[in-house]
Amino acid sequence: MFTLKKAFILTVLIAIGTLPLYAQNKAEKFVDSLVSIMTLDEKIGQMNQYTGFFDPTGPAPKDGNTAAQYEQIKNGMVGSMLNVKTVKEIRAIQKLAVENSRLGIPIIFGFDVIHGHKIMGPIPLGESASWDLEAIERAAKNAAKEASAVGINWTFAPMVDISRDARWGRVMEGAGEDAYLGSKIAAARVRGFQGDDLSSPYTIAACAKHFAGYGFAEGGKDYNRAEVSMNTLYNVILPPFKAASDAGVLTFMNGFQDINGVPVTGSSFLQRDILKGEWGFEGFVVSDWGSIGEMQNHGFAKDQEQAAMIGINAGSDMDMMAYAYINHLKDLVQSGKVDEAKLDDAVSRILMVKYKLGLFDDPYLYCNEEREKAMATDQSTIDDVHDMAKKSIVLLKNENNLLPLKKSYTKIALIGQLAEDKNSPLGNWRLGATDNTATSVLEAMKSKLGNKIHFERGVEVFTGPENFPSELVINNVDETGIKEAVELAKNSDVVIVVAGEHGYNSGEGRSRSNIKMPGLQQKMLEEIRAVNPNVVLVVTNGRPLDLSWEDANLPAIIEAWQLGTMAGPAIADVLLGEHVPSGKLPLSFPRTVGQEPLYYNYQATGRGDHKDEVFWSHYGDIENNTPLYPFGYGLSYTNFEYSNLRVMKTGEGVKVSISVKNTGPYDGYEVVQLYIKDHYASLIRPVQELKGFEKVLIKKGEQKTIEFMLTDEHLGFYNAQGKFIVEPGTFDVMVGGNSRDVMRDSFELE
Repeated sequence: MFTLKKAFILTVLIAIGTLPLYAQNKAEKFVDSLVSIMTLDEKIGQMNQYTGFFDPTGPAPKDGNTAAQYEQIKNGMVGSMLNVKTVKEIRAIQKLAVENSRLGIPIIFGFDVIHGHKIMGPIPLGESASWDLEAIERAAKNAAKEASAVGINWTFAPMVDISRDARWGRVMEGAGEDAYLGSKIAAARVRGFQGDDLSSPYTIAACAKHFAGYGFAEGGKDYNRAEVSMNTLYNVILPPFKAASDAGVLTFMNGFQDINGVPVTGSSFLQRDILKGEWGFEGFVVSDWGSIGEMQNHGFAKDQEQAAMIGINAGSDMDMMAYAYINHLKDLVQSGKVDEAKLDDAVSRILMVKYKLGLFDDPYLYCNEEREKAMATDQSTIDDVHDMAKKSIVLLKNENNLLPLKKSYTKIALIGQLAEDKNSPLGNWRLGATDNTATSVLEAMKSKLGNKIHFERGVEVFTGPENFPSELVINNVDETGIKEAVELAKNSDVVIVVAGEHGYNSGEGRSRSNIKMPGLQQKMLEEIRAVNPNVVLVVTNGRPLDLSWEDANLPAIIEAWQLGTMAGPAIADVLLGEHVPSGKLPLSFPRTVGQEPLYYNYQATGRGDHKDEVFWSHYGDIENNTPLYPFGYGLSYTNFEYSNLRVMKTGEGVKVSISVKNTGPYDGYEVVQLYIKDHYASLIRPVQELKGFEKVLIKKGEQKTIEFMLTDEHLGFYNAQGKFIVEPGTFDVMVGGNSRDVMRDSFELE
């Protein structure tokens, strides 16, 4: 049937004299020709996106809104759908569209493929802690391979929002606080999702979100407004989006918040002037869920019709679930309030993405029942997920080399509801995964150590429903289980406590004003510590937590995030020394929530230096105003010694070299980090900025020399007008294993 529909399009193109253009296989000319024969209704339909709303494999709906939407699909009035999960369903909906609508234009199917689909990898913040760009790209490639097997050809990832506030639940979905690291990871994830051939059934279109500033939600409260300067916008928020655009990302998504009093969904400055203008972005922009209609809630539009007008004029090409375009664009065009050329531009962008994905050649290209059946057991993907999980783990503390666990231990206590949980490790964005499919820490440790492992569940952390739309209920009252946990700890060689946040404690809509251990977990830790000092804390979480008590009182702490399907085996590998930890923090950990937002690359104030009197920028009620664990921090089971920092100006730029020696007992990876400081400029510059890093394997006793080259790209910045400039001045160069512990040198830029 589709070949007949395709033949109809060709017939029309012949009639208007454009067949040679199509025959030349010129994408732009094909799209232009197709747009030229579309009705106004068909154009608006391409700009309309619905979520899955019915069982497409069953009888057609008879009445209500569902029946109307069903007919819209048949009439070519739906350009995209999201949250349709199986090959059977996607094939059925696609068939409705291509075999019933006049032009047979295929639907593009979107889904939140954030850190895996069926086989879940670590949450993106955890992946970012690996600082391993090749592994991150491979993880996105595997996720695309999985999702494309069920017919999905578009993911709403990567989220490239920079955020500095651990209270914001969606920090779990991004790359942390630094624009340089975030830009590198954004490009890697785009390359992974989209690959080298977008028409391959193993690649999917990526979406850089949320353009722009969503990560700066005031107070860390999701969906809140963002108050940012032009300096912050250009130098912190926009670079990862620019990196995604330069990497060829096919789509952008705007956000829920406003900047400078304008909802970003209605911002021509962001979407038309910068994205489609200065950057030359050729893909399309989709709204976030209902965000076009929500301009009414902001008080920026008086009704849905005005919201639709603002959205299309500002450059929002596709309406996700607000019904604003489908309800009002036709009247707006016919009344002259919206130029139809704006619709032509939006539709051309949408059709071009479908063309690049190969959907015009085969609308069922991404539907493969055999691949769908096999994907959840794909061993190569499972192996990669396991590898990524190990690399994401960060060793925060290890007094007296308590880790790795000694083989001489005969009784090891494993405590915690999260130690046996098989659902929480899957994280927040796991819509395609099956519940309780993670391998737990308990299962992995039992598998490796058998009867040496003795388990107690301990205090309940969470109760009630575990699902995406519901608040997780935390137990703050019932101490049942603590007594048994303490009794086990008392008679064990070492105690491993798995504690922290459930996967549904962080993510969208899950901001927290208190970022200590939820519930009664710290109380349980205090009582365990009182009877056995040999406590290893494994923290599973989606954001930095306030671990000030834990750091002061426990000898060993591992940051394990939510690591996905292979969480348990990865944690066991690190605990037993089968993997030497190499992860580094992409987001600073506070000493108290009152320090948030907290970030290493702050701008200097006139009174930033410590003084004996009170007249300097600080909190007077905490002894130390620095982070508990700084950006870039992470220990190893071995030791790395830095020496011989050299800085030399060359014709190509400024060459920086450093010697790093492994002086410890294990081979290990070190993430060597390069920072700069511009001492004076026409805009205040940060006290420190990451400008390079290299993850390198150094064998025990081995010394390696690491080299970096600083060019104008690294030394310049964006001024208040958004122009990139490089100014002369004095620059410090800092190199080390984290942002705090560095060697320093300087140079003059003339």
